[in-house]
Amino acid sequence: MPKRMLVAVYLRAYKSSRSRLQPLIHLPVPRQFASPPKLNRNMATKVEKTEDEWRAMLSPEQFRIIRQKGTERAGTGEYDKFYEEGVYDCAGCGTALYKSTTKFNSGCGWPAFFDAIPGAVTRHTDKSWGMERIEIVCTACGGHLGHVFKGEKYDTPTDERHCVNSVSLKFKEEKSQ
Repeated sequence: MPKRMLVAVYLRAYKSSRSRLQPLIHLPVPRQFASPPKLNRNMATKVEKTEDEWRAMLSPEQFRIIRQKGTERAGTGEYDKFYEEGVYDCAGCGTALYKSTTKFNSGCGWPAFFDAIPGAVTRHTDKSWGMERIEIVCTACGGHLGHVFKGEKYDTPTDERHCVNSVSLKFKEEKSQ
């Protein structure tokens, strides 16, 4: 029988001018969390800036969309009908998010990708506007990218459509060798 690892949850109790830690409860830890996770060198690092720093480096439209979770009008984005070979980086922090090989024409009016670079995009439930959607953000800076839609029957390997605001992206051309 495998040994179970226990985690003690401590409550700081103050008595007189001394403090000491006392165990409050013990919880079993699942085996997969018994040791710290290995560092994935492909994962983005955390970018933290103040609101003023973001405002100084982004255009007003980029700030509205990337930092305030806005949406650009359909069909107006620079990358909607753009199909060059390269990588799409986060316009906020420069982290590589999507490869051009995962971009496809969905006809939705925004750039569409069927998959992101592993670890670059984080998903959250978005319950705004009276509906439930999956919001996608840059893992490194938390910048709003758009939403993911599943099961729309596009002929893609994932049957997902990452509907991304062009203003959230910056294209970087791949150099042919």
